[in-house]
Amino acid sequence: MTLRPVRPLLLVVAALLLSACASRVVNPVTGRTELSVMDEAAEVQEGTKGHEEVLKEYGVYANPRLQAYVNDLGQKLAGQSHRANLKWTFTVLDSPEINAFALPGGYVYVTRGIMAYLDSEAELAGVMGHEIGHVTARHGAQRATRQQATGIGVLAANVLGAVLEVGGVSGASSLASQASQAAAAGYIASYSRDQESQADQLGAEYLSRNRYDPQNMIDVIHVLKRQEQFAADMAKAEGKPGDSGANWLASHPANDKRLADIREYAARYKSQQGYADDGRARYLQAIAGMTFGDSAGQGLVRGRNFYHEELGIALTAPAGWKIQNTPEAIAVVNGTGDAALVVRMVPPKAGSTHEDVIRNVLKPVDGRSERRTQHGLAATHFSGTVRTQQGQPRPITVTLVTGPGDRTYWLQSAAKSDATRQRAQAGLAETEGSFRAMSAADRTAATPWSVQSVPFPRGGFGELAKSSPLPAQAAEAQLKLMNGAYGGGTEPKPGDVVKVVR
Repeated sequence: MTLRPVRPLLLVVAALLLSACASRVVNPVTGRTELSVMDEAAEVQEGTKGHEEVLKEYGVYANPRLQAYVNDLGQKLAGQSHRANLKWTFTVLDSPEINAFALPGGYVYVTRGIMAYLDSEAELAGVMGHEIGHVTARHGAQRATRQQATGIGVLAANVLGAVLEVGGVSGASSLASQASQAAAAGYIASYSRDQESQADQLGAEYLSRNRYDPQNMIDVIHVLKRQEQFAADMAKAEGKPGDSGANWLASHPANDKRLADIREYAARYKSQQGYADDGRARYLQAIAGMTFGDSAGQGLVRGRNFYHEELGIALTAPAGWKIQNTPEAIAVVNGTGDAALVVRMVPPKAGSTHEDVIRNVLKPVDGRSERRTQHGLAATHFSGTVRTQQGQPRPITVTLVTGPGDRTYWLQSAAKSDATRQRAQAGLAETEGSFRAMSAADRTAATPWSVQSVPFPRGGFGELAKSSPLPAQAAEAQLKLMNGAYGGGTEPKPGDVVKVVR
């Protein structure tokens, strides 16, 4: 969590909408002429603009060694693609989500989240080859052409389209990402099934051209299927329905059919000889020490606690509540998901004092402010009435707290209804009261997790789980998932090298 002021991606790209005239362009993969709102120069231009927004929204993972490894692999794959002439850019995003996506013009992204669950260089090549295929076959340009009639514009069509593929499969969605994805889904369809299948086929082809066995594409689909099963199993264990919202898997064909199709694509290359090894040892060396889960720069969720060492703040959720950490806000949500305390950073331009912020941001009709001290921090509690955009009066309760570095934080209760708010009031008040500057104990607890490799012990994943910092109820299952042994996958033999979280 960077706790920057709310800046939905939809609003950013809306300011950059383009008008474009369709022209006839030759597709580099099919050789056929198609009507498009983007020629190659326009693809690069719009991809460059979209790239800037993606980096602002998700952040670059600060590991030059890993970035160089992924870029080198991507450049090798792209160099054997149908559009080797493009200036390709490959970026590892600082996100724990299970994601990979591309923008027109040669911009390809993978998250450190997906890299934690892949098991070899060849599997990563399969993911990247698929995304390269979207670019070489001009799928982004085709999507923008379809959406031009809606007036959404070229850049919005592709950046918002990418939003649909960035939801991940963590099994827990955030309030902010739900709103962002819902807005995007109202305008942009995901890639068509034919486009996804073509990208799979191109991914297999690019693997073969680079001496990776295309059978590794099958392994990638197994990774995705296990992620899907894990998310469903964890939701069931918590008594919740499975996540059916927009996510990377939901934007792709049903995995069973996709698996059958890729088997067919891979079988076409069986007669070829001389494939190299899958690069597992190189891959495990590359991801050694890679951050797992939340990063220090985003803030760390540890059980019921949230720590942000860079900002110097912490808070604690009530028992049974969940902490949702997003780039725009922290939301501490009750067990039924209908009430939350939302914490945001107030931009400096909103005012130099709490009174200025209340006056400039809320523009209250009436109300009362009360100065407080919260764990030694200056705070102001406001309760009053504001007007909605439709001019209707609405009651509001907000607490402003000045934290370390003279940063001001906005703590606001949100609920489905007044009755819901009343039922959740004790938990909301407990959460608000826990907001504090980090103590020495908090700083000790705020230790990021990383991916490491160890020999598989005779005691199996149960033994590894005992020394893992992962939540106890899911540690063994998650370690199996990281190593391809979840949901019927093959368990390693004692002494085999496996991934763990330390």
